[in-house]
Amino acid sequence: MAVLVGKNAPKFKSKAVLNGNEIVENFSLDQYLNKKYVLFFFYPADFTFVCPTELLAFQDQLGEFSKRDTAIVACSVDSEFSHWKWLQTPLSEGGIKGVTYPLVSDLAKTVSENYDVLAGSYEYAENGEVSFQGTPQSYRGLFIIDKHGIVRHQLVNDMPLGRSVEEALRIVDALQFFEQNGEVCPANWKKGEKAMKPTQEGVSKFLSEKK
Repeated sequence: MAVLVGKNAPKFKSKAVLNGNEIVENFSLDQYLNKKYVLFFFYPADFTFVCPTELLAFQDQLGEFSKRDTAIVACSVDSEFSHWKWLQTPLSEGGIKGVTYPLVSDLAKTVSENYDVLAGSYEYAENGEVSFQGTPQSYRGLFIIDKHGIVRHQLVNDMPLGRSVEEALRIVDALQFFEQNGEVCPANWKKGEKAMKPTQEGVSKFLSEKK
């Protein structure tokens, strides 16, 4: 598994569905450079079971991410037409109608490969035959990218394990607090709590005040 933290987020141009109904040809995260933070997450497939709970949970907190100047973008290996259909399907029928942030189509699986969340790989035989070993879907990868296009947080869950939207918000808060104040955030830190100076003296003072 590649560690992308501290590196430029892999670039791509792909078809996507915006605002729940608009298909675009060349969607790219470059549009957010120097403007917004990005929470970019992968999920295995449309019309599945855990996936809608995650996508709807991120939609429910879209306002909180917006307050933090953070765009949410999702991606799976489904086509843009599958995304569009899922976005038109009511919740009572297993759909995600009401989700408004972009859903990227990674039909060629290249975006998932570049972010190293594809649950398998292509195998090339000596006779030239190509086969796919594993599951041709993405793990539940989540990447928080700063305004300069640098990955600052990376999380990858196996397919049965849904992610915590609250934890994603906490990480965005911690990153922005550090950028604004130069103080580092200890274990379980939450917005509004004390942080500490990145020195031994600062750590000692923080720990003594916690007692």
